[in-house]
Amino acid sequence: MIKAAARALEAGRLVALPTETVYGLGADAENPAAVAAIYAAKGRPQDHPVIVHVAPGADLDYWAADIPSEARQLADAFWPGPLTMIVKRAPHIPDAVSGGQDTVGIRCPSHPVAIELLQAFKGGKGGIAAPSANKFGAVSPTTAQHVRDEFGDDIGEHGRIAFVLDGGQSEVGIESTIVDLSRLATHGPVLLRPGHISADAIAAVIDQVPARPDAAAPRASGTLESHYAPHTPVAMQDTATLADTLSRLQGAGRKVALIHYSDLPATHAAVRLPNSPEGFAHALYAALRGMDGTGADVILVEAPPQDGPWLGVNDRLRRAAHGSTGIVHGLINNTPAL
Repeated sequence: MIKAAARALEAGRLVALPTETVYGLGADAENPAAVAAIYAAKGRPQDHPVIVHVAPGADLDYWAADIPSEARQLADAFWPGPLTMIVKRAPHIPDAVSGGQDTVGIRCPSHPVAIELLQAFKGGKGGIAAPSANKFGAVSPTTAQHVRDEFGDDIGEHGRIAFVLDGGQSEVGIESTIVDLSRLATHGPVLLRPGHISADAIAAVIDQVPARPDAAAPRASGTLESHYAPHTPVAMQDTATLADTLSRLQGAGRKVALIHYSDLPATHAAVRLPNSPEGFAHALYAALRGMDGTGADVILVEAPPQDGPWLGVNDRLRRAAHGSTGIVHGLINNTPAL
């Protein structure tokens, strides 16, 4: 199956592949028509860049016009693994993967199936452009079945997606950390998207704490305000007020799906996640997808702690709940959300 998937990529087809973060929808990163097929399948805006995945030991100088020493240090420390680095794009790399910018996002995944595919594709010298394998803005898939649920008839001989490689459930469960290293001389490293690898871990390697994104930072995958969202509205509430909110929603006859980690009253549907950032992240997207299919009026999420290790989880939940301000009040009082 790996060899057939590699041949499909080389022929310009799409292949869904597992990574340790989430499942990706992959295409030959140097084939603009194949990359365009990713955008078409996902309904992704053309100016929203994708990440290029490379095999262990890949020649970074092939992909980038300038590789700072900090990038090599971080690659040595965290690759294969869930870290994406933004660097200046080499002139021969199509701008299709960068949304027209002069930068490119690169990472080396650690999932054994992804590594095997990357090593088979173009003899290990190619790059696979692979955003998450879901419709744009929706909840990322963490199993092969999630991908099949998302794309259905677009998979197979007559669809745009030739194969869905099954590698089990993604271990990390949320997308990679993205750090911008393309403007080190003027801005230093910038954390564009938090993830499993923390800013402190990055700082421990390069002796520089990544800054928060600024207005001139490169666009990067998964950084729009509304993202990772199920069809059902999502609202977050802190633990102290959640029980009262549940009681009021149920008193108003509302069906509530609950994602929580504390002891809370029974609801229409509920899933309890581990009370650790790693366990919560691993299970989060499967929980959102599961609760989305329960017919609930709202998915209520117990807000996780706000400290550093939870930054990636909180980032994804904030984007999933974006635009749902006032949804709980509206459901209780039968008024439109703000």
